[in-house]
Amino acid sequence: MLTLNDLTLHYGHSQILYGISMEAAQGEVTCVMGTNGVGKTSLIKAVSGTHPRSGGEVVLNGEELGILPAHKMAWKGVAYVPQGREIFPLLTVRENLETGFACLPASEHFIPDEIFELFPVLKKMQNRRGGDLSGGQQQQLAIARALITKPRLLLLDEPTEGIQPNIIQQIGEVIRHLRTQGDMAIVLVEQYFDFAYDLADRFVVLRRGEILMSGLKSELSRDQVLQGVTV
Repeated sequence: MLTLNDLTLHYGHSQILYGISMEAAQGEVTCVMGTNGVGKTSLIKAVSGTHPRSGGEVVLNGEELGILPAHKMAWKGVAYVPQGREIFPLLTVRENLETGFACLPASEHFIPDEIFELFPVLKKMQNRRGGDLSGGQQQQLAIARALITKPRLLLLDEPTEGIQPNIIQQIGEVIRHLRTQGDMAIVLVEQYFDFAYDLADRFVVLRRGEILMSGLKSELSRDQVLQGVTV
């Protein structure tokens, strides 16, 4: 579903990513790991269009994409759940979900039942303002809002950060369910090692803006991956 070839990214004169080449397959979870500051979020921003890459290719479902802004990447089927969630605090839960309609034709401007089946708490809180939800509930809302757009590629940046254990478990179950459906590729950036290792089908470990190691879970031992993310 996603192929990156020699992707680079700068913030001003500072280069952050150096020649990143990787793949994320449909029906799989690709986990991007590494210590703080190695470029994980920058990589997700480059793919989502929220920060333009400096060079390299992004190929989505066989189509080579130019350097597109975030809203055009969303139209192409890329959904981004950012670190910190970034829901609209003054909009209700339902209104937050409806913002995802911008990527869909008018005939699909409705909230599928599956959204509330995956996140039952959101059905109960449809009329509450997003800012009144707990951190875990906001994270569920951010993921649900992304799913409204019916993505082909789902990008999740630190979905467990600051979240209580029972919500982490539920988010893991949702990711498994989405993988089982097999109609999207999922790229997960995650610091919580056990959560990530349990879910991942393949790993990409970054170090100083470069790929230190990558491969299928069947090719890399748990100790190899753990050592890579703690170097």
